Amino acid sequence: MSKPIITRAQFPFWHTIEVRWGDMDAMGHVNNARYFTYCEAARIALLRQLDIRGRAEGSAFGPTLVATSCEYKREVRYPATLDVGVRVTKLTERSFAMEYALFFHGTEEVAAVASSVNAWVDYTVKKAVPLPDELREVLSRYQ
Repeated sequence: MSKPIITRAQFPFWHTIEVRWGDMDAMGHVNNARYFTYCEAARIALLRQLDIRGRAEGSAFGPTLVATSCEYKREVRYPATLDVGVRVTKLTERSFAMEYALFFHGTEEVAAVASSVNAWVDYTVKKAVPLPDELREVLSRYQ
C-alpha cells in the first residue's frame, strides 16, 4: 500500500523558514532536531494569527505540546528556504492534532512531514481541559 501524496493544496496555512548556517550538523545537512523547531515556528505563527496565546503571554489557558513526530524525506543543506504548510488533522475533547509538510521553497518537493498533538491546558491547575467551542470552530477552519 502506497502512502498518500502530499501537496501544497492540502495545507491552509504557510510559514516560510530561512535555513541558517548554524542549523547544519557535522554531516553537513540540517540537524534532525531543527525540523521540530521549524514546525514550532509555523505552529506558533498560526496560533498567533488566531490570537491564541499561551502562558508566556499571561493567559490562564492555552496549548501545551504533548507529542511530536517527523519523517524525513529529503536532505536539506544551507542555503535553503523552506515553506512549512500547517493543517489541523484532528479535534478531540481536550486536544488538537496538526500536520506539517516542509516543502523546498516554491516547489512541490517535500523535505519532511511532521505532526504534533497539543492539549488545551488550564495552567493554574496544570491539567487538560475541554477545548472552548469558539476555539474548536476556529481550528476547524484549518482542517
